[in-house]
Amino acid sequence: MPKPFVSVLIDTYNHECFIEQAIVSVLEQAIPASEMEILVVDDGSTDNTPAVIRKFVPRVRHLRKANGGQASAFNAGIPETRGQIIAFLDGDDWWARDKLRVVLGELEKKPEVGTLGHGIIETDLETGLTTPIRPQVECHLRFLNPREASLFSQLRCFLGTSRVTIRKTILDRVLPIPEELVVEADEFMFTLAVAVSGAIVLERPLTYYRLHADNLFQFRTGDERKVLRKRDVMASLVRNLPPRLAALGVPRHVVDAVITPIWVEAERLRLSLGEGKPTDTFRVERAANSLAYCRTSLGYRAFKLLVLLSTLALPPRQFYRAKSWYAAKGLRKMRRILGEPTPAAPIVTGGLEA
Repeated sequence: MPKPFVSVLIDTYNHECFIEQAIVSVLEQAIPASEMEILVVDDGSTDNTPAVIRKFVPRVRHLRKANGGQASAFNAGIPETRGQIIAFLDGDDWWARDKLRVVLGELEKKPEVGTLGHGIIETDLETGLTTPIRPQVECHLRFLNPREASLFSQLRCFLGTSRVTIRKTILDRVLPIPEELVVEADEFMFTLAVAVSGAIVLERPLTYYRLHADNLFQFRTGDERKVLRKRDVMASLVRNLPPRLAALGVPRHVVDAVITPIWVEAERLRLSLGEGKPTDTFRVERAANSLAYCRTSLGYRAFKLLVLLSTLALPPRQFYRAKSWYAAKGLRKMRRILGEPTPAAPIVTGGLEA
């Protein structure tokens, strides 16, 4: 049997309401069936997900395994793929109809690039809002110096599962992924892939990214179980990525630029759970401020100084509760009086027809 050119790997867990739309969005791509295979890795679903997947067999290969999380699903599924290129999709998202045509065309034009990502269309089940999110311009990401590593960190949201496509030869150098990454295994995978051969991030939104109550990584409520899981996986990335990046030849100062934003997120989660001291909060928030904006007004700098001083006056859990309350009440609008800061990340939200 001839090998397919592209393999689509769909990882899923308890997505009975969404998995059919995900699979159909792949079947509707303008790619001949002979050039594409679809592998669905079911990570031990306990709902009706397996029955929905079976409706599409044999057009879809169904790999069912015991529940172990996203890393274990990738470690099980990637070696089973036969294509030269692997495109990833979460079972609760779906693709625009020309997604594969666009990304495969770009990779064909740029054989030196191993990884490709793109903008998304965020769809929120709770609010009903649909929001395109994309980079301001097409970007080439590499780890040649700290400035380029910082750009990668600002745009890494466009390289997650459902957005990322990677050449199989690159993935062979990335596996195995630490199985403690029950979520966020995609970040470990695409970070190492960029270290190997760089990445292109396209402006065009080609994935519909669904926000819903059962998201494992993106969530609104202060569900302590989810916060603990997210803290643990972010801490795992901080531990596991530096030695792997160093082994791929990334200089230490560039590794630091890649890891610092992940460290900030991991520390914020740890501190919000009541761990650590006010001086830890001060250190983390000062680092976060330096990463967030490239230009600020004098008034805004004075405001952020007051916020930083408040980190020393409040226990960490209280500070982050106050910060969440401030955001929930929409009080961020008040900073317009002080002058809106200019975000460092070159990202555009909205402004396109969804």
